[in-house]
Amino acid sequence: MAAETLLVCEECDLLLGEQAISPNAMAVCPRCGHVLHRYQPEGLQRSLVFALTAAVLFVISNAFPIVGLTSQGLESSTSLLGMVGSLFRDDMTLVAILVFTTTFLMPALVIGALIYLLLPLRLGYVLPQTAAVFRMMHLSKPWAMVEVFMLGLIITISKLNALATVLPEIALWSFVCLMFALTAAAANFDPRTFWDEVERLQ
Repeated sequence: MAAETLLVCEECDLLLGEQAISPNAMAVCPRCGHVLHRYQPEGLQRSLVFALTAAVLFVISNAFPIVGLTSQGLESSTSLLGMVGSLFRDDMTLVAILVFTTTFLMPALVIGALIYLLLPLRLGYVLPQTAAVFRMMHLSKPWAMVEVFMLGLIITISKLNALATVLPEIALWSFVCLMFALTAAAANFDPRTFWDEVERLQ
């Protein structure tokens, strides 16, 4: 059996022969049940649309305040980067680095990588360093924790309500939409379909 006809399960390392599957179907590992490949003919196009949407939402999420606080006539609001700056000023350097990495840097890398990989492909060509960008995206995904940030933010808002009036700002809703857009972009991106398209264009 030729090497290029083999599929390797990422979960249990089982080697399987590649077989043709129908549109919108998927290949599943018979040993552990891990999904090996989803054949979604329009999946890469949908992933690109969600990635471009996520890019717009990411800019909005970081350009505007997330929440506003009102207490005893005093008002204040802050953005994500403003929160990171406050953590640095309060000597919580490690926490600031963690928040910046997981909620700003890594999501930005994932969104940028998806657009770098998929937009040229949609236009009919492949950019250089595609393999390196793909690997970077694969390594960055587990660290892009927008949903964890949102969960922590919701808990914080619920606790602050006892001390002050909390007003959700535009960036809060944008972060919620960003979370769904990133999830949808990742769900529609099938690596095997992507590399088949890259090979076809090269």
